[in-house]
Amino acid sequence: MPHTEKTLETKEIFNGHVIRVTHDKVLLENGDTSYREVVHHHGGACVLALTDDDRVYMVRQYRYALAEEIWELPAGKLEAGEDPFEAAKRELAEECGVTAGRYTDLGCIYPTVGYDSEKIYIWAARDLTATGQHLDPDEFLDVVTLPFDKVLAMVMSGEIKDSKTVAAVLKYDLLRKEGKA
Repeated sequence: MPHTEKTLETKEIFNGHVIRVTHDKVLLENGDTSYREVVHHHGGACVLALTDDDRVYMVRQYRYALAEEIWELPAGKLEAGEDPFEAAKRELAEECGVTAGRYTDLGCIYPTVGYDSEKIYIWAARDLTATGQHLDPDEFLDVVTLPFDKVLAMVMSGEIKDSKTVAAVLKYDLLRKEGKA
């Protein structure tokens, strides 16, 4: 039997530029009721861009919510109704100043399943062409290319903690070892 919960009531708590938060009353499968706080997010897109010599485009930027500077793959949020693949291509061009001739779908992850609806769609990109970076006015980051094996080591040591980056690197590494990437 599939597990499910039915929404009985929804109250909007907050509606901002990036997220919307609701407090929902739900009917549990045993007939009891409970409450859920849900962060609604349009989702995101992420790209593991690799040069011909297997260097990965990485960005280093300050993340206010964590109060630290972190390593991550180029990525960004989706606008309402935006195609995730188009968003991924846009973010790669904006943040790293490159476009790709070939993409491999690495799937979709749910980074925070307990209270957040965000889905992040991930691609690997090859056959890169420089186009020139064009960051948003409020975006400050450094772009660095690192050897794939160095990035993998940073994931395994815990230096890279960003979930979308960890998932993309580990999945790509497995596909690479299987000869599918």
